[in-house]
Amino acid sequence: MKALCVFSGGLDSMLAVELVRAQDIEVQALFFETPFFSSDKAKTSAEHLHVPLRVIDITKPHLEIVQNPRHGYGTHMNPCIDCHALMFRTAGELLEDEGAGFVISGEVLGQRPMSQNKSALELIARESGLGSLLLRPLSAKHLPPSKPETRGWIQRDLLLDFKGRSRKPQMALAKKLKISDYPSPAGGCLLTEEVFSRRLKHLFSCTPHPEIFEIELLKFGRHFALGPGTKLVVGRNKQENQRLFSLATGKRTILKPVSIPGPTAVLTGPVTPSLLGLALEITVAYSDSEGQDSVKMGISGEKDERVEIAPGKHKRAFKGMMI
Repeated sequence: MKALCVFSGGLDSMLAVELVRAQDIEVQALFFETPFFSSDKAKTSAEHLHVPLRVIDITKPHLEIVQNPRHGYGTHMNPCIDCHALMFRTAGELLEDEGAGFVISGEVLGQRPMSQNKSALELIARESGLGSLLLRPLSAKHLPPSKPETRGWIQRDLLLDFKGRSRKPQMALAKKLKISDYPSPAGGCLLTEEVFSRRLKHLFSCTPHPEIFEIELLKFGRHFALGPGTKLVVGRNKQENQRLFSLATGKRTILKPVSIPGPTAVLTGPVTPSLLGLALEITVAYSDSEGQDSVKMGISGEKDERVEIAPGKHKRAFKGMMI
């Protein structure tokens, strides 16, 4: 018997894998990747467990869900119920291809108020099409028996009754199973972050069907709304400057001080001479231009490069434009 695990790479999903493998069931881990959550953590955790991992890009259907979630958002732009249903539905479509009989996850009843209460877990199982083929080993004893249990593929008495937000039971079990290398529960999905969600909402309001490049830009720098659909992204440090330059080269207008240290900035959307002048002023304000009346600025477009002079202003003049 073989099971597919919707695998985040967090401690809960690692424990779910080990509980099921302890019953002589082969496990194939699946990570569903989008611009909002990376497979890096999952790859590290899978390697630690020596479990095979398959990374699957679900960006297109996931973007549709993020823009129009049937069951709404969490605290920010996170459509957790719809997102989980999509992942489990995709996993279910892979059962035959992988030669597996059922799907597991590391979800814990009551750990997350929106997506892991009892009614939400039942809703996700139903809407994914998996129904009773979805097993949650960590909280199985609080939930109706799944098909793997009723058919004798797995022993219910060897599954667990974890419930609630405390991590102590998981940490104790990890210690017992000698799992010492696991990530902290913080982070993971950018859609749960306030600033990123605000930027994404602004992007959707300007561009209903954004490019992946535009979503990637949301992860870096300071963002300024210059006009309808026009935005400036200003790097905050050397690493961000390099990333912005790499992302935008050949795609968008890049601004950078020529004669003094300063940030790399990326200008997106419609660009008029007045908006370009404003973008140059903001970029200068975040450079080492204090005390200078003007600064030489390099402008790299999609097809040309040139230098213009921009006046020096204090950054407080532009605070109200920040997204």
